[in-house]
Amino acid sequence: MRCFIDIAFRGAAFHGWQRQPADTSVQQCLEEAFAKALRMDVPLTGAGRTDAGVNARRMVAHADLPDIADIAALLRAVNAMAGTDIAVRSITPVHPDAHARFDATARTYRYYAHTARNPFVRHLSWQASPTLDFDAMNQAAALLIGRRDFTSFAKLHSDARTNICDLRHACWHRIGTDRWYFEITADRFLRNMVRAVVGTLVEVGRGKMTPAGIMQVLDAADRCAAGTSMPAHALFLWDVSYDYWTAPSDDAADVM
Repeated sequence: MRCFIDIAFRGAAFHGWQRQPADTSVQQCLEEAFAKALRMDVPLTGAGRTDAGVNARRMVAHADLPDIADIAALLRAVNAMAGTDIAVRSITPVHPDAHARFDATARTYRYYAHTARNPFVRHLSWQASPTLDFDAMNQAAALLIGRRDFTSFAKLHSDARTNICDLRHACWHRIGTDRWYFEITADRFLRNMVRAVVGTLVEVGRGKMTPAGIMQVLDAADRCAAGTSMPAHALFLWDVSYDYWTAPSDDAADVM
């Protein structure tokens, strides 16, 4: 039976989601855990890739599993063997042609920042200057919304067939007095795109670029025109959306 698997992970210990020849990945750890639990190979197909060090509140993968009477027991077994930086939150049967990557209608990322020293969030959030102009950053972010060519924000020499993305939401949100997160939603993302977008918005927030200047970056279709790629530890794959499936609610996943 085909199942969707709802996964959360802290990325610091991994070289991204996808299997690597010589580095530990989330996919590898989970496939090994399922293989031990079921005594058979279980290939996983994820909703997309994440870069080394990037976290996920929700990564969705699909796998073809044998008919299992006790899915809860399988869930416990996989979690016991996957390691403490990974949590499999649910295993849900779906229709036989369901595809975690190709059927996803939207993906949402969050990038966390804090403007005061905070030892409790520093491993999952970027320490920003308190002088950053978040209003200007939001003016620039709003200009990115739409179906556009995001070549300027893509990692060079990627294997993407197109750099066109339909960006539906991009906004900085304040949490309390000194914490923020940038939330961005699109139908798809290019490699390194979110971190490059955030880096360019930070240039706006520092006054090194006007909000309107971000359109010149887009028009350049040149990675060198955009800002630096931000550190990976503050980035979360926050959600993946489907027309026919919704992950079970889990408030414990909202750790930030």
